[in-house]
Amino acid sequence: MSQTSSPISQRIEANLDFDKRLFFLILVILYLLVRYVTNDLILQSIPGYEKLESEGSFMIFHIFNALNYLWTPFALLWKFTATSFVIWLGAFAFGYKAPFVRLWQFVMVAEFIFIFPELIKMLVYIKPSDSVSYEEIRDYYPLSLFSLVDPESIAPKYHYPLRAINLFEVIYIVFLIFGFHTVSRRTIAESTLVVLFSYVLMFLLWLLFYTMVYK
Repeated sequence: MSQTSSPISQRIEANLDFDKRLFFLILVILYLLVRYVTNDLILQSIPGYEKLESEGSFMIFHIFNALNYLWTPFALLWKFTATSFVIWLGAFAFGYKAPFVRLWQFVMVAEFIFIFPELIKMLVYIKPSDSVSYEEIRDYYPLSLFSLVDPESIAPKYHYPLRAINLFEVIYIVFLIFGFHTVSRRTIAESTLVVLFSYVLMFLLWLLFYTMVYK
């Protein structure tokens, strides 16, 4: 049992010594910029885009995207809070204590990893060919199980779970382990157990629930 800061946790704390409110603002702006460009690429890949746009056929699409942009900061706050609470409960179940606020802040910083798949998606389709459909752009998720299979051979209910299981999610889980190790001062082994039986377990249960209720 570790009750003092390890060299790893000390380095992590030193690297995370910055204004978390400014970081959150930057994170939201990055998400909005990347998603705005990607959504524009999706529209441009639709045959007859310019004519349909001039006719106002995409009005609903634009309204939906605008609402999605407005919801982005609140969705992120909800995700940070839910993830932190699940891990905090997992720690409590193991009899460990972890400061919730510091755990929440680390979860927020770890979210930065998910900017990369969004950025890769944008760069891959920054100049889409005429043969690329908007469904391909919409459903593309790099380094995921979904990218290794033929979408047409897989039932639609498995598309989201296969996209959700990806390399970035694995890296995120590793970040959560080191984050819990840092804020709780538990060993890496203890921190791994907490994250596996809290966040990872809930994540897998959610994917299972999704496939069961999908229609």
